[in-house]
Amino acid sequence: MRFLHTADWQLGMTRHFLNGEAQPRYSAARRAAVAALGPLADEVGADFVVVAGDVFEHNQLAPRDVSQSLEAMRGIGVPVYLLPGNHDPLDASSVYTSALFTAERPDNVIVLDRPGVHDVRPGLQLVAAPWYSKAPTTDLVGDAVGALESLGDLPADGVTRVVVGHGAVDILVPDKERASLIRLAALEAAIARGAVHYVALGDKHSRMSVGATGRIWYSGSPEVTNYDDIEPDPGQVLVVDIDETDPLRPVRVDARRIGDWRFVSLRRPVDNGRDIADLDINLDLMPDKERTVIRLGLTGSLTVTDRAALDACLDRYARLFAALVPWDRQTDIAVMPADGEFDDLGIGGFAAAAVDELVATARATGEDAEDARAALALLLRLHEGGAA
Repeated sequence: MRFLHTADWQLGMTRHFLNGEAQPRYSAARRAAVAALGPLADEVGADFVVVAGDVFEHNQLAPRDVSQSLEAMRGIGVPVYLLPGNHDPLDASSVYTSALFTAERPDNVIVLDRPGVHDVRPGLQLVAAPWYSKAPTTDLVGDAVGALESLGDLPADGVTRVVVGHGAVDILVPDKERASLIRLAALEAAIARGAVHYVALGDKHSRMSVGATGRIWYSGSPEVTNYDDIEPDPGQVLVVDIDETDPLRPVRVDARRIGDWRFVSLRRPVDNGRDIADLDINLDLMPDKERTVIRLGLTGSLTVTDRAALDACLDRYARLFAALVPWDRQTDIAVMPADGEFDDLGIGGFAAAAVDELVATARATGEDAEDARAALALLLRLHEGGAA
């Protein structure tokens, strides 16, 4: 038996730092990642798809977002099981119970809207743990798995069971007292006794195996949502094989990349013109700029001339990348006029005296110094453009 495990589609997501028309392209890419599941399911012969929570960014979506999302799911062609998560819980305003969703839901889309066992076919069950609020007070996955004890001698019944859950596993977070944490020990015990055979999780946006069994996985989001120092392995879908001919139900998990976007964090020292040229080369060599977001942290000490060159470099790439975002916590650039830096402007008299005053102010500290450096940088740009 083979299926696709995915999660955290968060359709309707926006990213405030994206440039103008980049946001619609990013939204389209998230839907395209969903649509790509259809060809992938055909290629690998998947029987169905499980989406382990956060299908939508939130419950208050524009009608267009809901309709386009459902249309993308329709094209997948195999059954698609959706689990409500913390972003889209089954509360009073749930998108899953809205008139639009109900009217346009394709026949191949099934909402796992109650906890416990859902029959896929004879001999195969999903064990679902949907969210009903943004702040559950129990381990929903543990509750759903624990309820299986009432079914009796599970390994002997010959049924393959896949758990579909959402949330943080306790070993991955420092706050061990949070009531909603998924208890890893309980899951591994259920796997050891043969009650369940695979646990498909959502919430972490990076692909990750949890524990020692090789049967508990986060698929990550199929399209990137955060920078690579936070989310190192996004853009994946998991192809899961369970050998139902073997009583132990061995599992094989393969990752397939379907995401197209990248959110990259860069740190660079810039202390002179050569460093700026190296930065320029590195940015220039990056492919797919229209689908790449750069968060840039720069440290160093520059002359006003070099700072103006840096600004010109960054201005250019800000127009080319989907976004070029200052990484404020990793940025610390000191700007100080160099001796003789403004001697060749070809000005004299009152204007020269004003420049000398700006240079003196720029070498001080405080808000006036920042304004003076900005004025000197502007003067250099105007001079290089032939306007000074």
